[in-house]
Amino acid sequence: MDAGLTPRSTVPLYDWMNRIPGGLMLVPLVLGSVVGTFFPGFLELGSFTTALFKDSALPLIAVLIFATGMQITARTSGPVLAATGTLLLTKSLIPAGLVALAGSIFGIEGFLGVSILALMATIDNSNGGLWLAFTGKYGDERDRGAYMASALNDGPFISMLFLGASGLADIPLTAFLAAVIPLVLGFVVGNLDPRWTEIMRPVPNIVIPFFAFALGTGINLRDVVTGGASGLLVGVFALLLTAALTYSGYRFILRRGVKSGIAIAAATTAGNAVATPAIIGGVDPTFEPYVAVATAQVASAVLVSAVLAPLLATIVLKRQGGLAPADDADTTGADAAGADPAPAGEGRGTA
Repeated sequence: MDAGLTPRSTVPLYDWMNRIPGGLMLVPLVLGSVVGTFFPGFLELGSFTTALFKDSALPLIAVLIFATGMQITARTSGPVLAATGTLLLTKSLIPAGLVALAGSIFGIEGFLGVSILALMATIDNSNGGLWLAFTGKYGDERDRGAYMASALNDGPFISMLFLGASGLADIPLTAFLAAVIPLVLGFVVGNLDPRWTEIMRPVPNIVIPFFAFALGTGINLRDVVTGGASGLLVGVFALLLTAALTYSGYRFILRRGVKSGIAIAAATTAGNAVATPAIIGGVDPTFEPYVAVATAQVASAVLVSAVLAPLLATIVLKRQGGLAPADDADTTGADAAGADPAPAGEGRGTA
């Protein structure tokens, strides 16, 4: 066997996990919940075992946030910033504002068994990996550059901001700053030395399975059964609402014509959002009773949105004639100005 080749897996665990949308997060989360429910004594052995499998969630999430900050570059073009701003507005800011409004009406307990914590954690972020995969095939450099929106809405920041500003949560300024500082420091270091950005790029694949397992140990499987079904409904609701908003943003703000359906691929819930209820519950004890069920609901929403969002985006693109792969070179002139593009069969598709 050549030294440069990856050894063949006896049991392809990683490949099996990746066949499941969000599997890198969801599979360890489920395993952790099994251990936490049926074998809690294992988690109390102490030393490195307890530190890694029970108490590691927040430190590892902090490392992930720092690494995420490193991926945000200050050198971006106007079209990329326009796409990023549009996605942030339609996928994060408007949905989070609507959830905060619902909280002012129904209270933090929410409605139909879905807490405001679960809704907020589900609706105001997006799966950046899925976005890059989809836009890599059907989008252009503007769309791929708009991954910055996922980097900015990743983690608990927008949820904390809207819950605090609406008065639904008592989140001290110092707590918000403490949550933001790792992202800011990552941004600074990554822009000063891009080499560090490359070094930290594998961090998500390394830390997500471990902090997902640790989060799972705090989930009772009875809550998963209860929250899982409602979580599917939460995921569908969040998908349909944010799909309509993101599509409208691409259609009417960016004037992307037949390519507007690309934006629907952002109507997802990021795997990292599974950690948001625990983080907010740790900052404001008022939300603590809702953390377990909310975590299960968000995990279900991650799965359903990862499956349905790209499927819906593909259907819309196909019906509107924008399914042909984009041509990065053709992003100027009439297309950039918002004119309708030539038919997809003629090789264009960036408007």
